[in-house]
Amino acid sequence: MTIKNVGVIGCGLMGSGIAQVAAQAGFPVTVVEANDELAKRGLDRLRETFEALRVKGKLDAKAKDALLARIAGTSRLEELKGCELVVEAMTENQQLKNETFAKLGRIAPPHAILATNTSSCNVTAMAAASKRPGQVLGLHFFNPVPLMKLVEVARTILTDEGVVTTATEWVRTVGKTPVQTKDSTAFIVNRLLVPYLLDAVRLYESGLAALEDIDTAMKLGCGYPMGPFTLLDLVGLDTTMYVAEVMFEEFREPRYAPPPLLKRMVMAGRLGRKTGRGFYTYNA
Repeated sequence: MTIKNVGVIGCGLMGSGIAQVAAQAGFPVTVVEANDELAKRGLDRLRETFEALRVKGKLDAKAKDALLARIAGTSRLEELKGCELVVEAMTENQQLKNETFAKLGRIAPPHAILATNTSSCNVTAMAAASKRPGQVLGLHFFNPVPLMKLVEVARTILTDEGVVTTATEWVRTVGKTPVQTKDSTAFIVNRLLVPYLLDAVRLYESGLAALEDIDTAMKLGCGYPMGPFTLLDLVGLDTTMYVAEVMFEEFREPRYAPPPLLKRMVMAGRLGRKTGRGFYTYNA
């Protein structure tokens, strides 16, 4: 199957990034949001992004206009009826995703591939809800989507091999590097990354070292581009805690349980860069 038109559900940080890279690869994109106001806000965000690229000399005015012409916004899922690939990039809510895939199963073309950008929800449950489980898989992009090269292609025990092949080739077409994984909570990256971040919090919580020293040690000792606390603040402490809780619920292993300090910082609203304060303090 050839993918000609792409649908993206959700136009927040991840959804707008997925729409951007698809449009830049030449695909017409239809973005669906919960209401018209959110759809307009998402398109405005993309317009600002393309304008910033023009100002930096990475796009000329003609290319910018061509990109914007490829992207349409709507609040109606029915507008996805002509898409060969739909990527869901909504909030991490299993019930909401299941309901959305049930609707997609009725709306999307019979041959369409239905993908989710989830990092922690159950892809198999979405596949079952769609009533066409062979055509469902995970396509987990990383933030920020235009810059991060990796996409985890997550197959369920029900995904057709041809769907995996087509989706993987599409990932390459939009300029990303695919890796194959099975549908299991947190896939590859978060399964390894989240325990590392939680251990860093426990280390700091124990009083062994200052957070600046832990960050410096991991950057210079392991060659990481940023330390665990800088990364936690960037990802969002609430996001990390949510993924950790999902992993703990799935596997019941103590290393996945959020440490007390992380819980209390989330309760206090110290979520990282997005709130101006996490483990570090940030200027507006």
